[in-house]
Amino acid sequence: MGRKSKVLVIRFSSIGDIVLTTPVVRCLKMLSGSQMEVHFATKKAFKDLLVSNPYIDKLHLLDGKLSDFTRQLRAENFDHIIDLHHNTRTAMIKWALRKPATSFNKLNVEKWLLVNLKINRLPQLHIVDRYFEAVSKLGVINDGEGLDFFLSGDVEADEFLLPPSIGEKYIAFAIGGQHTTKRLPNEKIISVIKKLPLPVVLLGGNDDVVNSAIISAQCGDRIFDCCGKLSIQQSALLVKKSAVVVTHDTGLMHIAAAFDKPIVSVWGNTVTGFGMYPYMPKFSERSQIVEVNNLKCRPCSKIGFSKCPKSHFDCMVKIDEGEIVRSVNRMLG
Repeated sequence: MGRKSKVLVIRFSSIGDIVLTTPVVRCLKMLSGSQMEVHFATKKAFKDLLVSNPYIDKLHLLDGKLSDFTRQLRAENFDHIIDLHHNTRTAMIKWALRKPATSFNKLNVEKWLLVNLKINRLPQLHIVDRYFEAVSKLGVINDGEGLDFFLSGDVEADEFLLPPSIGEKYIAFAIGGQHTTKRLPNEKIISVIKKLPLPVVLLGGNDDVVNSAIISAQCGDRIFDCCGKLSIQQSALLVKKSAVVVTHDTGLMHIAAAFDKPIVSVWGNTVTGFGMYPYMPKFSERSQIVEVNNLKCRPCSKIGFSKCPKSHFDCMVKIDEGEIVRSVNRMLG
Protein backbone atom coordinates (compact mmCIF):
# COMPACT_ATOMS: atom_id res chain seq x y z
CA MET A 1 0.00 0.00 0.00
CA GLY A 2 1.16 3.55 -0.77
CA ARG A 3 1.56 6.40 1.65
CA LYS A 4 -1.64 7.97 2.93
CA SER A 5 -2.36 11.49 1.74
CA LYS A 6 -1.69 14.09 4.45
CA VAL A 7 -3.67 17.29 4.92
CA LEU A 8 -2.85 20.03 7.42
CA VAL A 9 -5.61 22.28 8.79
CA ILE A 10 -4.42 25.49 10.47
CA ARG A 11 -6.26 27.67 13.00
CA PHE A 12 -4.32 29.30 15.84
CA SER A 13 -7.04 31.15 17.78
CA SER A 14 -9.46 31.54 19.47
CA ILE A 15 -11.56 28.99 21.44
CA GLY A 16 -14.67 29.81 19.45
CA ASP A 17 -12.90 29.98 16.10
CA ILE A 18 -11.26 26.60 16.63
CA VAL A 19 -14.54 24.94 17.60
CA LEU A 20 -16.08 26.45 14.44
CA THR A 21 -13.51 24.62 12.28
CA THR A 22 -14.63 21.17 13.50
CA PRO A 23 -17.27 20.55 10.80
CA VAL A 24 -14.61 21.00 8.12
CA VAL A 25 -12.28 18.59 9.93
CA ARG A 26 -15.03 15.97 10.29
CA CYS A 27 -16.23 16.21 6.70
CA LEU A 28 -12.67 16.15 5.39
CA LYS A 29 -11.96 12.95 7.31
CA MET A 30 -15.28 11.31 6.45
CA LEU A 31 -14.82 12.11 2.76
CA SER A 32 -11.48 10.38 2.63
CA GLY A 33 -12.21 7.59 5.10
CA SER A 34 -8.97 5.89 6.05
CA GLN A 35 -7.19 7.14 2.94
CA MET A 36 -6.13 10.48 4.41
CA GLU A 37 -4.35 11.66 7.52
CA VAL A 38 -5.86 14.84 8.89
CA HIS A 39 -3.46 16.95 10.95
CA PHE A 40 -4.31 20.17 12.81
CA ALA A 41 -1.96 23.00 13.78
CA THR A 42 -2.86 25.34 16.63
CA LYS A 43 -1.39 26.90 19.76
CA LYS A 44 -0.52 24.69 22.72
CA ALA A 45 -3.01 26.65 24.84
CA PHE A 46 -5.87 25.22 22.77
CA LYS A 47 -4.84 21.57 22.96
CA ASP A 48 -7.82 20.57 25.12
CA LEU A 49 -10.24 21.73 22.44
CA LEU A 50 -9.04 19.12 19.96
CA VAL A 51 -7.06 16.43 21.76
CA SER A 52 -10.04 14.05 21.94
CA ASN A 53 -11.33 14.74 18.43
CA PRO A 54 -11.45 11.35 16.62
CA TYR A 55 -11.30 13.02 13.20
CA ILE A 56 -7.81 14.41 13.83
CA ASP A 57 -4.93 12.01 13.36
CA LYS A 58 -2.26 14.29 14.79
CA LEU A 59 -2.08 17.64 16.57
CA HIS A 60 0.80 20.06 16.02
CA LEU A 61 1.06 22.56 18.88
CA LEU A 62 2.87 25.88 18.56
CA ASP A 63 4.77 26.66 21.77
CA GLY A 64 7.93 28.54 20.94
CA LYS A 65 9.66 29.81 17.83
CA LEU A 66 7.70 29.74 14.60
CA SER A 67 10.83 28.63 12.74
CA ASP A 68 11.13 25.51 14.90
CA PHE A 69 7.44 24.79 14.50
CA THR A 70 7.63 25.18 10.73
CA ARG A 71 10.58 22.80 10.61
CA GLN A 72 8.50 20.16 12.41
CA LEU A 73 5.64 20.65 9.96
CA ARG A 74 7.94 20.42 6.95
CA ALA A 75 9.12 16.99 8.14
CA GLU A 76 5.56 15.66 7.77
CA ASN A 77 5.65 16.25 4.00
CA PHE A 78 2.01 17.31 3.69
CA ASP A 79 0.14 17.01 0.41
CA HIS A 80 -2.18 19.95 1.03
CA ILE A 81 -2.65 22.82 3.51
CA ILE A 82 -6.03 24.23 4.52
CA ASP A 83 -5.53 27.65 6.08
CA LEU A 84 -8.60 28.60 8.12
CA HIS A 85 -6.83 31.49 9.85
CA HIS A 86 -5.22 33.37 6.95
CA ASN A 87 -2.86 35.81 8.64
CA THR A 88 0.82 36.69 8.43
CA ARG A 89 1.88 33.72 10.54
CA THR A 90 0.01 31.19 8.41
CA ALA A 91 1.33 32.85 5.25
CA MET A 92 4.87 32.27 6.53
CA ILE A 93 4.07 28.62 7.23
CA LYS A 94 2.61 28.08 3.76
CA TRP A 95 5.61 29.75 2.15
CA ALA A 96 8.01 27.57 4.15
CA LEU A 97 6.17 24.32 3.40
CA ARG A 98 5.73 25.08 -0.31
CA LYS A 99 2.74 22.79 -0.72
CA PRO A 100 -0.62 23.35 -2.46
CA ALA A 101 -2.86 25.37 -0.17
CA THR A 102 -6.35 26.79 0.07
CA SER A 103 -7.22 29.68 2.36
CA PHE A 104 -10.27 31.05 4.13
CA ASN A 105 -11.42 34.48 2.94
CA LYS A 106 -11.62 36.71 6.02
CA LEU A 107 -13.60 39.41 4.17
CA ASN A 108 -11.68 42.17 5.96
CA VAL A 109 -12.75 44.85 3.47
CA GLU A 110 -16.41 43.99 3.94
CA LYS A 111 -15.99 44.00 7.73
CA TRP A 112 -14.28 47.40 7.57
CA LEU A 113 -17.15 48.81 5.52
CA LEU A 114 -19.71 47.56 8.05
CA VAL A 115 -17.79 48.81 11.09
CA ASN A 116 -16.72 52.20 9.74
CA LEU A 117 -19.34 53.16 7.15
CA LYS A 118 -22.23 50.89 8.22
CA ILE A 119 -22.38 49.50 4.68
CA ASN A 120 -23.21 45.81 4.88
CA ARG A 121 -21.73 43.84 1.99
CA LEU A 122 -21.05 40.71 4.02
CA PRO A 123 -22.60 37.51 2.64
CA GLN A 124 -25.50 36.11 4.63
CA LEU A 125 -23.41 33.08 5.51
CA HIS A 126 -22.23 31.69 8.80
CA ILE A 127 -18.45 31.56 9.12
CA VAL A 128 -18.66 27.74 9.11
CA ASP A 129 -20.13 27.85 5.60
CA ARG A 130 -17.36 30.26 4.60
CA TYR A 131 -14.80 27.79 5.96
CA PHE A 132 -16.33 25.16 3.68
CA GLU A 133 -15.83 27.45 0.69
CA ALA A 134 -12.09 27.08 1.33
CA VAL A 135 -12.27 23.30 0.86
CA SER A 136 -14.95 23.06 -1.83
CA LYS A 137 -12.38 22.43 -4.57
CA LEU A 138 -11.26 19.37 -2.63
CA GLY A 139 -14.77 17.96 -2.85
CA VAL A 140 -15.54 18.52 0.83
CA ILE A 141 -19.25 19.12 1.42
CA ASN A 142 -20.95 20.23 4.63
CA ASP A 143 -22.86 17.30 6.12
CA GLY A 144 -25.11 19.61 8.15
CA GLU A 145 -24.30 17.86 11.42
CA GLY A 146 -23.10 20.99 13.20
CA LEU A 147 -20.11 21.54 15.46
CA ASP A 148 -18.08 18.98 17.41
CA PHE A 149 -16.69 19.09 20.92
CA PHE A 150 -15.36 15.90 22.47
CA LEU A 151 -14.86 15.58 26.20
CA SER A 152 -11.91 13.51 27.36
CA GLY A 153 -12.66 10.25 29.12
CA ASP A 154 -11.33 11.59 32.42
CA VAL A 155 -13.63 14.60 32.31
CA GLU A 156 -16.65 12.53 31.24
CA ALA A 157 -16.09 10.34 34.30
CA ASP A 158 -15.51 13.35 36.55
CA GLU A 159 -17.80 13.28 39.57
CA PHE A 160 -17.56 17.03 39.99
CA LEU A 161 -20.53 17.83 42.22
CA LEU A 162 -22.37 21.11 42.39
CA PRO A 163 -23.62 22.13 45.83
CA PRO A 164 -27.11 20.99 46.94
CA SER A 165 -28.41 24.53 46.49
CA ILE A 166 -27.85 24.19 42.73
CA GLY A 167 -29.27 20.72 42.20
CA GLU A 168 -29.26 18.80 38.92
CA LYS A 169 -31.17 21.34 36.81
CA TYR A 170 -29.47 24.67 36.39
CA ILE A 171 -28.69 27.49 33.98
CA ALA A 172 -25.08 27.94 32.86
CA PHE A 173 -24.18 31.64 32.53
CA ALA A 174 -20.94 32.41 30.67
CA ILE A 175 -20.33 35.89 32.06
CA GLY A 176 -17.15 36.70 30.16
CA GLY A 177 -16.30 38.23 26.85
CA GLN A 178 -12.98 38.79 25.16
CA HIS A 179 -13.57 42.54 25.49
CA THR A 180 -15.64 44.61 27.92
CA THR A 181 -17.94 45.88 25.18
CA LYS A 182 -19.02 42.28 24.49
CA ARG A 183 -20.38 41.66 27.99
CA LEU A 184 -23.25 42.93 30.08
CA PRO A 185 -22.38 45.22 33.00
CA ASN A 186 -22.35 43.39 36.33
CA GLU A 187 -25.48 45.13 37.60
CA LYS A 188 -27.48 43.88 34.63
CA ILE A 189 -26.15 40.34 35.01
CA ILE A 190 -27.14 40.42 38.68
CA SER A 191 -30.60 41.71 37.81
CA VAL A 192 -31.10 38.98 35.19
CA ILE A 193 -29.92 36.19 37.50
CA LYS A 194 -32.35 37.27 40.21
CA LYS A 195 -35.21 36.89 37.73
CA LEU A 196 -34.19 33.49 36.31
CA PRO A 197 -36.34 30.48 37.28
CA LEU A 198 -33.46 28.11 38.08
CA PRO A 199 -30.17 28.20 39.99
CA VAL A 200 -27.21 29.52 38.00
CA VAL A 201 -23.65 28.27 37.53
CA LEU A 202 -21.23 31.06 36.57
CA LEU A 203 -18.63 30.07 33.99
CA GLY A 204 -15.58 32.01 32.87
CA GLY A 205 -11.81 32.21 32.96
CA ASN A 206 -9.28 33.93 35.17
CA ASP A 207 -10.17 37.31 33.66
CA ASP A 208 -13.71 36.93 34.98
CA VAL A 209 -12.89 36.17 38.63
CA VAL A 210 -13.25 39.75 39.90
CA ASN A 211 -16.60 40.22 38.18
CA SER A 212 -17.89 36.81 39.26
CA ALA A 213 -17.09 37.65 42.90
CA ILE A 214 -19.14 40.86 42.63
CA ILE A 215 -22.03 38.97 41.06
CA SER A 216 -21.87 36.13 43.60
CA ALA A 217 -21.96 38.54 46.52
CA GLN A 218 -25.28 39.94 45.29
CA CYS A 219 -26.98 36.67 44.35
CA GLY A 220 -26.42 34.46 47.38
CA ASP A 221 -26.88 30.71 47.18
CA ARG A 222 -28.82 30.98 43.90
CA ILE A 223 -25.51 30.70 42.09
CA PHE A 224 -22.28 28.72 42.15
CA ASP A 225 -19.18 30.52 40.94
CA CYS A 226 -16.83 28.40 38.82
CA CYS A 227 -14.96 31.26 37.15
CA GLY A 228 -11.21 30.70 37.08
CA LYS A 229 -11.55 27.32 38.81
CA LEU A 230 -12.07 24.91 35.94
CA SER A 231 -10.33 23.78 32.78
CA ILE A 232 -12.04 24.39 29.45
CA GLN A 233 -12.98 20.70 29.39
CA GLN A 234 -14.55 20.90 32.85
CA SER A 235 -16.44 24.05 31.89
CA ALA A 236 -17.66 22.26 28.76
CA LEU A 237 -18.94 19.40 30.93
CA LEU A 238 -21.04 21.83 32.99
CA VAL A 239 -22.34 23.38 29.78
CA LYS A 240 -23.31 19.94 28.51
CA LYS A 241 -25.18 19.12 31.74
CA SER A 242 -27.03 22.45 31.93
CA ALA A 243 -30.67 23.05 31.03
CA VAL A 244 -30.03 26.36 29.22
CA VAL A 245 -26.90 28.39 28.48
CA VAL A 246 -26.94 32.19 28.76
CA THR A 247 -23.85 33.68 27.20
CA HIS A 248 -22.23 36.61 25.52
CA ASP A 249 -20.36 36.21 22.21
CA THR A 250 -17.85 33.74 23.71
CA GLY A 251 -16.08 30.47 23.06
CA LEU A 252 -18.42 28.73 25.50
CA MET A 253 -21.31 29.84 23.29
CA HIS A 254 -19.86 27.76 20.45
CA ILE A 255 -19.15 24.82 22.76
CA ALA A 256 -22.80 24.98 23.85
CA ALA A 257 -23.82 24.90 20.19
CA ALA A 258 -21.65 21.82 19.68
CA PHE A 259 -23.71 20.10 22.38
CA ASP A 260 -26.98 21.36 20.82
CA LYS A 261 -27.88 23.10 24.09
CA PRO A 262 -30.61 25.74 24.20
CA ILE A 263 -28.72 29.04 24.00
CA VAL A 264 -29.71 32.61 24.84
CA SER A 265 -26.86 34.77 23.52
CA VAL A 266 -26.54 38.46 24.37
CA TRP A 267 -24.79 40.71 21.86
CA GLY A 268 -23.16 44.09 22.46
CA ASN A 269 -20.82 45.91 20.10
CA THR A 270 -20.48 42.95 17.71
CA VAL A 271 -23.27 41.77 15.44
CA THR A 272 -24.46 38.44 14.10
CA GLY A 273 -23.85 39.75 10.57
CA PHE A 274 -20.17 38.85 11.04
CA GLY A 275 -21.33 35.23 10.85
CA MET A 276 -20.29 34.11 14.35
CA TYR A 277 -23.66 33.42 15.95
CA PRO A 278 -24.44 29.94 17.38
CA TYR A 279 -24.13 27.40 14.58
CA MET A 280 -26.92 24.86 15.06
CA PRO A 281 -28.16 23.77 11.61
CA LYS A 282 -30.33 20.95 12.99
CA PHE A 283 -31.69 22.84 15.99
CA SER A 284 -31.83 26.52 15.03
CA GLU A 285 -34.93 26.98 17.20
CA ARG A 286 -32.74 26.39 20.24
CA SER A 287 -30.80 29.61 19.65
CA GLN A 288 -32.24 32.95 20.76
CA ILE A 289 -30.41 36.20 20.02
CA VAL A 290 -30.90 39.18 22.37
CA GLU A 291 -29.54 42.52 21.16
CA VAL A 292 -30.35 46.20 20.72
CA ASN A 293 -31.24 46.76 17.10
CA ASN A 294 -31.02 49.98 15.08
CA LEU A 295 -28.16 51.57 16.99
CA LYS A 296 -26.29 53.83 14.56
CA CYS A 297 -22.96 53.16 16.28
CA ARG A 298 -23.25 49.36 16.15
CA PRO A 299 -21.05 47.53 15.28
CA CYS A 300 -18.22 49.74 16.48
CA SER A 301 -15.65 46.99 16.03
CA LYS A 302 -15.35 43.51 14.58
CA ILE A 303 -13.82 42.42 17.90
CA GLY A 304 -14.40 44.82 20.80
CA PHE A 305 -12.97 47.48 23.12
CA SER A 306 -12.08 47.84 26.78
CA LYS A 307 -14.73 50.56 27.02
CA CYS A 308 -17.42 52.06 24.83
CA PRO A 309 -15.83 54.51 22.35
CA LYS A 310 -19.00 56.66 22.56
CA SER A 311 -19.08 56.47 26.39
CA HIS A 312 -22.82 55.61 26.54
CA PHE A 313 -22.51 51.79 26.02
CA ASP A 314 -26.09 51.69 24.73
CA CYS A 315 -25.55 48.32 23.01
CA MET A 316 -25.49 46.66 26.44
CA VAL A 317 -27.06 49.20 28.80
CA LYS A 318 -30.27 49.17 26.74
CA ILE A 319 -30.50 45.37 26.54
CA ASP A 320 -33.99 44.24 27.59
CA GLU A 321 -33.38 42.11 30.70
CA GLY A 322 -36.94 40.84 30.49
CA GLU A 323 -36.27 39.47 27.00
CA ILE A 324 -33.34 37.46 28.32
CA VAL A 325 -35.53 35.97 31.05
CA ARG A 326 -38.44 35.33 28.67
CA SER A 327 -36.09 33.63 26.24
CA VAL A 328 -34.77 31.35 28.98
CA ASN A 329 -38.32 30.48 30.01
CA ARG A 330 -39.22 29.65 26.41
CA MET A 331 -36.19 27.39 26.17
CA LEU A 332 -37.22 25.62 29.36
CA GLY A 333 -40.57 25.13 27.71
